[in-house]
Amino acid sequence: MDQYSDQTQDRTQPDAPDAGLATISGRTTDETLAPYAAKESSTAVTASTSARPVALPSAAGRHVLNRFSWGITPGLARAVAGGKHLAWFDAQLAPARIKDGPGSRADRWWPDLRRTPLDQWMRYRDGTKSNWDMYYEHGQWVMAKRLLSHRQLLEVMTAFWENHLHVPLTTDGHFVWRPSYARLIRKHALGRFDQMLAEATLHPAMLCYLDAAISTKIAPNENLGRELLELHTVGVGHYSERDVKSSAAILTGWRVDINDTWQRLYVPEYHATGAVRVGSFRSANRSSDGRAVTRQYLHYLAHHPDTARHLATKLATAFVSDDPPRTLVTQLAKVYLDADTRIAPVLRTLVRSKQFRGSVDEKLRTVDEDLLATFRALRMKVTGHVDGNSGTGVLRSWTGSLGLSTGSWPAPNGAPLTADYYATPLRALASVSAHWSVANRWYPTQDTVYRTPDSWLPALPATFRQICERMCRELLYRPLNARLLTAMATAAQVSDVDESLNADSIVVRYRLNAMLAALLDSPEHYAR
Repeated sequence: MDQYSDQTQDRTQPDAPDAGLATISGRTTDETLAPYAAKESSTAVTASTSARPVALPSAAGRHVLNRFSWGITPGLARAVAGGKHLAWFDAQLAPARIKDGPGSRADRWWPDLRRTPLDQWMRYRDGTKSNWDMYYEHGQWVMAKRLLSHRQLLEVMTAFWENHLHVPLTTDGHFVWRPSYARLIRKHALGRFDQMLAEATLHPAMLCYLDAAISTKIAPNENLGRELLELHTVGVGHYSERDVKSSAAILTGWRVDINDTWQRLYVPEYHATGAVRVGSFRSANRSSDGRAVTRQYLHYLAHHPDTARHLATKLATAFVSDDPPRTLVTQLAKVYLDADTRIAPVLRTLVRSKQFRGSVDEKLRTVDEDLLATFRALRMKVTGHVDGNSGTGVLRSWTGSLGLSTGSWPAPNGAPLTADYYATPLRALASVSAHWSVANRWYPTQDTVYRTPDSWLPALPATFRQICERMCRELLYRPLNARLLTAMATAAQVSDVDESLNADSIVVRYRLNAMLAALLDSPEHYAR
């Protein structure tokens, strides 16, 4: 059983390498497992290494998995077989009921992320661990959770909401609080937006990032007050400058003891009193303790119809189309308000909509989605973390090479949800390089278990076309088409696709890795 083969069972023991898997580890010295072995040595084919082919999910099942997981695996393909994709989706909406041994193991690989903010700060001050090391470890943890967790919908929605309520992983002013902020978003990612908004807005990471932690009644800082309206709730065009000033005034008093204890505080002496008005929200705001007014204000924003439409637009953009259908946005916004800001009913409506069903393969994978789907398609096992050469370290590093390091978007508006940012020549070249590296089992070189090339084969002898059909189904979970066959024939330098091949053929011995890379470089792999 491979690392991704069963998305419902909890396996608390470390995974052992399977037949057909080659281990690349920082503690392995066998010369046959050297990084270039896949290219320089031939493939030995035996009947035992040709496992039973995975069953193809239906087009509808593949569509749901492409949009709401970080890449299809044999276990996920089985979970949606027989038209069960909506049942799988509904079960994923209750992540606490899904056992997740692999995800829990990933949590234990970076224990420093669980340290208190003060402890992290003291370790930074005495030189034990730099802020950059914390950024890097956090990014690796994020990618590991997405790669390994059985709670795939939770991981997808955590990424969506962290991007919506964006606080970069790579900014100095709040790094000691950033892991805590990630856990907060994860807790609410499938819950209620009103609760998530209230806790995220007043979290020290957000207060520090958007300067509310240093805002006072004498010198109110408007950054958080403005972005709360423009980015997090009602959206552009639905607030005035007067609203911004009142929004900033309401948020005064919420503080963080920056560069000292890093405690979260409320200081009544800093709260600006006096009447405030944002949209139809009004408060006399007479008390120097403005915490109640703040919570009433955030509740008002979370339940505002403009917020509902703003969130519905972003959800439809992320999971349906770069040009979201207006009718769907209207429908999702109504469900959001009727459900008292609960997220699950909105997602159920979205995934059952005709607009969603009609958007198969219309979205382009982002940088993170591309790399994670590649690792999962190749069934690469990540068994731990030693250093930057480990699978998790390479994943984190490669996101930067492809154009955007995980969680590093520098502005508060979050990374783009549409293809125009990701569909660039630089990204394409970097993706091809990454695909080629893992298809040849060159890199990563530590704590990683690769599937051997011959394990993708059908029983031999077989025609080149039959080999391609098997590989396409195993890697892309879809039937072979003429374009993919041509690409694979070009990669393998084959002119007769109906020629029968055996274990001693040049293609089988030396060119399977190039065929795998051709599939990973195809539009079918980039699409989601």
